[in-house]
Amino acid sequence: MKKWTAGIAIAGAVVLNPLIGHAALGDQTLKPQMQHSDVQELQEALKEKGYFTYSQTTEYYGPYTTEAVKDFQQDAGVEGDGVTGRETYKALGIFSKEAIVKTAKKYEGTPYVWGGESPDGFDCSGYLNYIFREGAGVGLERTVAGMYGDGKKVGSPAVGDIVFFNLEGNGPSHAGVYVGNNEFMHSSSTKGVTTSTLENSYWSDRYIGAKRYR
Repeated sequence: MKKWTAGIAIAGAVVLNPLIGHAALGDQTLKPQMQHSDVQELQEALKEKGYFTYSQTTEYYGPYTTEAVKDFQQDAGVEGDGVTGRETYKALGIFSKEAIVKTAKKYEGTPYVWGGESPDGFDCSGYLNYIFREGAGVGLERTVAGMYGDGKKVGSPAVGDIVFFNLEGNGPSHAGVYVGNNEFMHSSSTKGVTTSTLENSYWSDRYIGAKRYR
């Protein structure tokens, strides 16, 4: 899978409306003549690979998008029908974010273990590595700092994005996966794998941003 790269940017306060969240690209089949925000994300992904060459991206799945998808499918050895479904997403390196959430919830209650990276016990980055690998076959950097240096920065988190926190005053030191409704799942040093809310002042005061990993 192609890794996204982005510069590190630390925000001093939460700048998003933490109640905002939506299903992400990869969770639904996209077809010609559809009008949806996911179409624009698809066009951007195709553009990065050199297939979508129209002057601007839009939310409309028109002829330019259809032809770009067909060209990509042909080169990737996927059935070339112009419809963006599971196999095309997989070839693009895009995965279902809902699968990540399902896997994350599977391990709720697992104890915290420093350096842990298995269902016997997780630390926060070990937990994220495990659920992304199991849920979508996606490899992440092993440390929180490494994850924060990777990925695509987003203004507000969607389901399946990773949210980051500065707990020690010297940069990203904790992270969890956003599961919607202003909540994220993480391996807490006191509670193990649990669900927390960004509305809690402890987390909102230490929030430094979210990253997306296709």
